Amino acid sequence: MNENLFASFATPYIMGLPVATIIILLPIILFPSPTRLINNRLITTQQWLIKLITKQMMMMHSTKGQTWSLMLISLILFIGSTNLLGLLPHSFTPTTQLSMNLGMAVPLWAGTVILGFRHKTKSSLAHFLPQGTPVPLIPMLVIIETISLFIQPVALAVRLTANITAGHLLMHLIGGATLVLATINPPTALITFAILFLLTILELAVAMIQAYVFTLLVSLYLHDNT
Repeated sequence: MNENLFASFATPYIMGLPVATIIILLPIILFPSPTRLINNRLITTQQWLIKLITKQMMMMHSTKGQTWSLMLISLILFIGSTNLLGLLPHSFTPTTQLSMNLGMAVPLWAGTVILGFRHKTKSSLAHFLPQGTPVPLIPMLVIIETISLFIQPVALAVRLTANITAGHLLMHLIGGATLVLATINPPTALITFAILFLLTILELAVAMIQAYVFTLLVSLYLHDNT
């Protein structure tokens, strides 16, 4: 039962080779790119959404922070499209893998921290010791702030992994219950199917919201260090 329940989160293999790289590159192929001077409605809508997200996320940043706009927009598009594609039947969601999410969170977090220590050394060091701290509490607060700093990328990765995995597990469990009840008690199966339908809509929203939350937190870390 446990193997069947978590089988969809295992990395797929073809002829003994992992196909995670191909799956990660798949969302890039789905985004249309302009090939002529006059764009169609799909490309125009895509460009409008990208400009809206960029304006919303970069308006609070300084000039140094705005140089990260391309990376952050690419990040939110990648995570959002990967989460949405993972809701398709017989699909694989790379963002359910903690290793992949850590691979995204740690370099981005490290880049913002290094940027802060390089350009705002005094301000970055001041975060380790709040103003007005009593002398006996200084060592303890420095240790706590250091731990909280290093736990930021772990929190980013675990939050994304937990939310996507929990939603997929709920859909799997309710979907299995609906199939079983369809032959035993059809009226109850209709209720569980309605719940599954509402949960699918919720998961569509969660897929986009989690991409925005992940990117927004990286943007906030960048704002604190630029």
